Amino acid sequence: MCLALPVEILSTDGEDAIADVDGVQLPISISFVPDAAPGDYVVLHVGYALSKIDPELAEEQIAEMKSLEGVSKTGKTS
Repeated sequence: MCLALPVEILSTDGEDAIADVDGVQLPISISFVPDAAPGDYVVLHVGYALSKIDPELAEEQIAEMKSLEGVSKTGKTS
């Protein structure tokens, strides 16, 4: 199973960027999305930004993922 996450770009430096991943700042590559700029949301997979994403959609997806954090494999909340 592959998982890609919507993240916000905080800063850029060439093909490198710092992204906010659920409150954690992580270095990522924006080599596939060279026009990514601070404030943009991108889809992140294994450390690489794959494409830009609409900010409203990104916020919705982030909220959905956070709502699932308490769900166990049985489907019950903890």
